[in-house]
Amino acid sequence: MSADFRNENQPFDTIVMVDWSGVPDRGPVPKPNAIWAAALRGDRVEAPRYLRSIAVAEAWLIDLVHAETLAGRRAMIGLDVPFGYPAEAGRTLTGSGDPRALWALLAEGLAALGPGETRFDLAARLNARFAGDGPFWFNGHPEREIAGLSRTKPPLPPGLSDRRLVERLAKGSFSCWQMGGNGAVGSQAVTGMATLHRLSQTFPDELSVWPFDPPRAVQLVEIWPSLFADRAARLLEERDDLPRHGRDRAPIKDAAQVLAMVELMKEAQEDGRLRRWLDAPPEEARRSEGWILGVERATPLAPPPLSDDCFALPPGVAWTPVDVALGLLRERLGPVTGTEVVPLDRSDGRILASDVAAPRANPPGANAAVDGYGFAHAATGVGPQTLPLLAGRAAAGVPFGGAVPPGAALRILTGALLPAGVDTVVLEEDTRSDDGWVAFNGPVRAGANTRRAGEDIGAGALALPDGHVMRPPDLALLAATGVDRVAVRRRLRVGVLSTGDEIVAPGSDPDPSRTYDANRPMLLALARRWGHEAVDLGHVPDDRQRLRAALDGAQAEVILTSGGASAGEEDHVSALMRDEGTLASWRIALKPGRPLALGMRRGVPVFGLPGNPVASLVCALVFARPALSLMAGGPWPEPLAMTVPAAFEKRKKPGRREYLRARLGPDGAEAFRSEGSGRISGLSWAGGLVELADGAAHVRPGDPVRFLPYAGFGLG
Repeated sequence: MSADFRNENQPFDTIVMVDWSGVPDRGPVPKPNAIWAAALRGDRVEAPRYLRSIAVAEAWLIDLVHAETLAGRRAMIGLDVPFGYPAEAGRTLTGSGDPRALWALLAEGLAALGPGETRFDLAARLNARFAGDGPFWFNGHPEREIAGLSRTKPPLPPGLSDRRLVERLAKGSFSCWQMGGNGAVGSQAVTGMATLHRLSQTFPDELSVWPFDPPRAVQLVEIWPSLFADRAARLLEERDDLPRHGRDRAPIKDAAQVLAMVELMKEAQEDGRLRRWLDAPPEEARRSEGWILGVERATPLAPPPLSDDCFALPPGVAWTPVDVALGLLRERLGPVTGTEVVPLDRSDGRILASDVAAPRANPPGANAAVDGYGFAHAATGVGPQTLPLLAGRAAAGVPFGGAVPPGAALRILTGALLPAGVDTVVLEEDTRSDDGWVAFNGPVRAGANTRRAGEDIGAGALALPDGHVMRPPDLALLAATGVDRVAVRRRLRVGVLSTGDEIVAPGSDPDPSRTYDANRPMLLALARRWGHEAVDLGHVPDDRQRLRAALDGAQAEVILTSGGASAGEEDHVSALMRDEGTLASWRIALKPGRPLALGMRRGVPVFGLPGNPVASLVCALVFARPALSLMAGGPWPEPLAMTVPAAFEKRKKPGRREYLRARLGPDGAEAFRSEGSGRISGLSWAGGLVELADGAAHVRPGDPVRFLPYAGFGLG
């Protein structure tokens, strides 16, 4: 029997919620931290049911599935159990991305335990399949050490995630590797997935496991009662008919949780949320990891907000050296963006939201690096070698179907999998072949002209780390290992606002008392170059109300303003920030661009850049670029620097760092003819900046100077 449960006209007739436990048997008296179930049949919510052991719970579930299918009812059963491990872990454990292979492995492992052994011993055996100490930890036997199972959390093996994608989106989730202790779900995962295996084997045609299978008569779904803990808390306070335990007859939280989940699912089915939840999992979750019902894919991973005083300077600081300012920004800023899953071919320039492990080794199997003849090295020696040729050949994508016996050879082409019995390939140009024989001179080095399986990257190994900015070569790497979708940070929304009565849009009436807006197009272009979503907030005159309206309507996570950031009577950005947010005027010891107003308004960071375009660009490159990268979830990018001879002479006083517009010429770094901060043409003329350190200096032609090319700021 089959039904499409995502059709709102076909609701579930029966909804059952089960709070699982990895403890083998809790005894006949109802207890907390045991297996509890509640059911909705038609419009009737049944009282919570105590299931003392895994065996009892499985028998009850089998009877339930039989009854529902015989009656022709559609049923949903929610289990408080992870239905999978992070994808790379499943592949390491089973060599397959199929979750059923993982369930079978766990079921067989539990069944094979010896006298006195428990699920903790199984965890130790599973650890042996990973590099290092393995991911599983916590030994529940205080009196017995278990080799291969740490009592404390060890470092994760390379390329292995602590949580599945859905658990990174669900706030407060626990790692599936912790086998015991407060809040741990590791034992639930091991025993629960073994139960999934047995139920699936018992009902191959009647039961489907969401999100892996198409819907059938009975659908098993993964739930997490803590996701809706407030409902259970209300039930504990409001209901006096809940099962109780202990001398004080306290209500059992697990019973309240399954009852709350049943009531919630009933409401969600009626208002359409349940259908939306069932459609939520992304493709990779549907393939191997599973998903928690109620977690919506569009729900961003919400980073903590930046504190209102994150830009406050230490007491007593007046002039801020450039390195101190950069250090403060690096220390106090962090990601403010959520996450989303995108197809690999649309991930160029995006920032990874989690480590990406290789689902498959590259190359996936040992193969030939050249056209030639393959054989077993041990069957050859020094001097002329003559080997009989087997009929057939091995080609890329068309493997040889048999094995090559010792002392024989096989025609093999570049990229072909090495057949059984072949570990060495001799280059075709170094051979002669005729009438079923091949001849060549030995010795040939063992393993010559072959590529080992995984010699580029092994299955489960870390391919790219969290925070990495994707580039075309990275797409090639991930595609080669089988990755087709990645979790990335949502693009940082960078608002750009110009202020001032003197500013007009380019192309308007050329009033000589007005200045064309050069900053806004420049800053918007910078934001786009750096991979962010540029939000044009336009231009506002020196009017407090219009400025407030522009900031209030900004759909941005960080705002760059230019002009109005000083302390004058028309500097409305600074004044508004003081009145309605927080403001720190950083008097940076640099030239050009001393004033830098940094503050928070209604949770949104505001960078008040200088109004002068030269100073605005310098401050944006030096300060805004790395700060925005951190807020976008990426790395702190250091500028590319090279030491070159100076092709100019310059004297500078101590106390400020200076940035000269410069470009490389035949004699070294040439400085722009004028240091005037109003000379915008120098920005276009230049290919980068010469950075002169804070101390006094007298630079003469030929002296080494530090040149920062525009390309190192992402402007190449």
